[in-house]
Amino acid sequence: MIRHVAVIDIGKTNAKVALVDLATMREAALRRAANAASTGGPYPHHDVERLWAFILDSLAELHHEQRIDAISIATHGATGVVVDAEGRLALPVIDYEFGGPDQVAEDYDAIRPPFAETGTPRLPAGLNVGAQLFFQQKRFPAEFARAAAILMYAQYWALRLTGIAANEVTSLGCHTDLWNPWKADYSSLVDRMGWRRLMAPVRPAKDRLGPILPPLAKQTGLDPQTLVFCGLHDSNASLLPHLISDAPPFSVVSTGTWVVSMAVGGRKVELDPARDTLVNVNALGDPVPSARFMGGREFSLLTDGTPQDWSEDDVADVLARKILLLPSTQLGSGPFPQRTAQWTNAEGLSSGQRFAAISFYLALMTTTCLDLIGGDGPTIVEGPFAQNRLFIRMLAAATGRPVVASETATGTSIGAALLASDGATLVSKGERTEPPTDQPWGEYARAWRRST
Repeated sequence: MIRHVAVIDIGKTNAKVALVDLATMREAALRRAANAASTGGPYPHHDVERLWAFILDSLAELHHEQRIDAISIATHGATGVVVDAEGRLALPVIDYEFGGPDQVAEDYDAIRPPFAETGTPRLPAGLNVGAQLFFQQKRFPAEFARAAAILMYAQYWALRLTGIAANEVTSLGCHTDLWNPWKADYSSLVDRMGWRRLMAPVRPAKDRLGPILPPLAKQTGLDPQTLVFCGLHDSNASLLPHLISDAPPFSVVSTGTWVVSMAVGGRKVELDPARDTLVNVNALGDPVPSARFMGGREFSLLTDGTPQDWSEDDVADVLARKILLLPSTQLGSGPFPQRTAQWTNAEGLSSGQRFAAISFYLALMTTTCLDLIGGDGPTIVEGPFAQNRLFIRMLAAATGRPVVASETATGTSIGAALLASDGATLVSKGERTEPPTDQPWGEYARAWRRST
């Protein structure tokens, strides 16, 4: 019986290995490390060897504390991996913030599929995996010619753990240009570029790829029969528990470096690719209207080195003076990709007032994303922003719908661990916040909307 699942969770900013107890649906232990791209080599890339050492050390430490029965994986999206016949990297794993793919954008735009086919908006730098692969093939033809398989990032780690190459739909369907969510098959781009022969077989996220490789079992102390599951995209891992246990309509907001909003059973709307809306594919293979902005990155930049304490007087002042932070501090993505951030009525801000206004800005950006995808019903917030009471309350005020702040440190780990569970039933856990009846909250949200 599988009870304790080690979840490898590679986010853009942090890498984590969490030990999840399926009996309690809680994280029993957690290891964390900063995840910074390497700037050496032919282009900025992910330091997979440093991450690999962190993963193996964490597995060994966690297993020493509590037997690990299985391993699951979740990673950030927008990352493809090209490997040779021995499973080694044919090219470094490109950092999706690297602007290199923009150098061949004109040629790429001439061949990429339309939004109607893939649900993928055209994004800058390497945020479309198809653009990454196109850049690598054009600029490094000899190295790309060594490719034996193309994998998504979660399945690359599964390959290193098991020796088995696979792909999976939540990562393929995450603004890659590579997947047609309506046909559940690769897009026309894959055939146009001759990549289909390289794409590893598509397997369900909860497939048992195999046991951990014997040398790794010896190195970590894990049982040689420890199962490794195929894995999935991190935002879809956050969504999975709610697909299992919650009745539509509802929305899930997965927060981290990116704030990804996903609407299940929501209002029918026409998605606008120019505002960073897209179609994700959930772990059950179904299309999910989604929208995103780089909210975690914005929060880090805006609060760097400043206190995050605040008082109710600070909140009252921000609401009364209509101290507004307007979009957006990260250009090129999100619902206002070309707008430059500006403050209004912000003279003489205290640190507490500044923090409140930043929290409100992030909530209102999230509200905009939910509006764009037809979000309806309660909104469940996963990840770090669930601990921000000001974010939660303004989100409830601006949407006019209840917000549930998940009590888990990261919904990603619980969702990924569920891949190893046989039909576990979940109930959404967390504090439920109803829309505030205080008039200033609603007035503030309306003022922000008018200003954008």
